[in-house]
Amino acid sequence: MSHDISDNSPQAHGASHGSEVAEHGNPFADPGLPAHLPRRTDIDERAAKRAERQVSLLFIVSMLATIGFIASYVIFPIDKIVYIFPLGHVSALNFALGMTLGVALFCIGAGAVHWARTLMSDHEIPAERHPIEADDEVRADVIEQFKTGAAESGFGRRKLLRNTLIGSMALVPLSGVVLLRDLGPLPEQKLLHTGWDKATPQNPIALINMNTNRPMKAEDIVQGSLTFAKPEGLEEDAPDFQQQIAKDALMLVRIAPGDLKDQQSAELGFDGILAYSKICTHVGCPISLYEQQTHHALCPCHQSTFDLADGARVIFGPAGHPLPQLKITTDEQGFLVATGDFDEPVGPSYWERPR
Repeated sequence: MSHDISDNSPQAHGASHGSEVAEHGNPFADPGLPAHLPRRTDIDERAAKRAERQVSLLFIVSMLATIGFIASYVIFPIDKIVYIFPLGHVSALNFALGMTLGVALFCIGAGAVHWARTLMSDHEIPAERHPIEADDEVRADVIEQFKTGAAESGFGRRKLLRNTLIGSMALVPLSGVVLLRDLGPLPEQKLLHTGWDKATPQNPIALINMNTNRPMKAEDIVQGSLTFAKPEGLEEDAPDFQQQIAKDALMLVRIAPGDLKDQQSAELGFDGILAYSKICTHVGCPISLYEQQTHHALCPCHQSTFDLADGARVIFGPAGHPLPQLKITTDEQGFLVATGDFDEPVGPSYWERPR
């Protein structure tokens, strides 16, 4: 008994498919580039002129936005807050700077893209892969292509595009130049002196407790404690309080005379009470941590450690020099007073620092 069986095996299908490939050629052959389709701007000069005006408009808007950036920097005060939906309450200066600079940069990019897509040559040119190092022939060809591309871009022929592009690119860097104002004015002599510099032996300035807002007597400073003070006359509701306290902040510590290691530092104090700047000499953080047993003051920001019993000498951390010390004594009523400014500028080092 015979059966008519069709061969449905994978081998049979493979053989059939292989024969089809052989008949129709290699399916992975390079199909080549599709036929080039001209853009409207390639065949319609009015469309090209319209695209040129659009690109130029974007560059002009970029220039206006840069001018707006500079104007915003001058017009808006740094502390002005405005309500903008849906952002809520924001800094008027930051919002204006961000929007104008963003528009300036966006319009340059959008203008360049629109220019490339509508007016520059869009012919596709295949290139074979070649070694990274080019020979003389390839280099000459690249230079020629660059010249051809420059000519086809219309950069030399389309003066409106060229001039507006140059204008917008020339103005944008001014935004960075204007930002240099954030560095502030030159310090001149401002960093050399604090609010204590008005104190003299004849007209001392009282030390005011930061917590009680009252003058302090020597007996108020307990041995092993750390007390913070400010100069008399510096009120917390003053408009420049934060700027002043950043230089004038003082910390008082009382150390047993037998534990003092630096005689000069002891002479600047009174009966074991020493007055040091509270501002760390590394980056200006406020120091508030104190070890009674070791007399070490620790900056919480970067762990700079100062030995208050040894003239606030740096014993650990990145701080570059000791904490400045204030000369103090008592007046006729027994209140602690300063008779002069710190023995050196407070805070971190800076170029104009005398030492």
